[in-house]
Amino acid sequence: MERLMEFKMERQGLLEIGQRVTVTEGVLPSNYYYTIDPSLAMSGNFPFRERMLAREGVVRNIEKRPRGYYVTCAFEEPESI
Repeated sequence: MERLMEFKMERQGLLEIGQRVTVTEGVLPSNYYYTIDPSLAMSGNFPFRERMLAREGVVRNIEKRPRGYYVTCAFEEPESI
């Protein structure tokens, strides 16, 4: 199953559409967050029940918005049991 996730990137040109990326998982007291290595973009917070298992994905879209650049990545996640 494909999972799409959005990351915020501060500067233009750090990633390209079609590029393969790896992510690192961070843990907060009640959430997870993900960072595209090496610290190129960061996701929002996700509750524990929405934890991502995949660590590699592909950049699908990069969009410029008033608050910065937003990167959409696709990850292959295993089916739920």
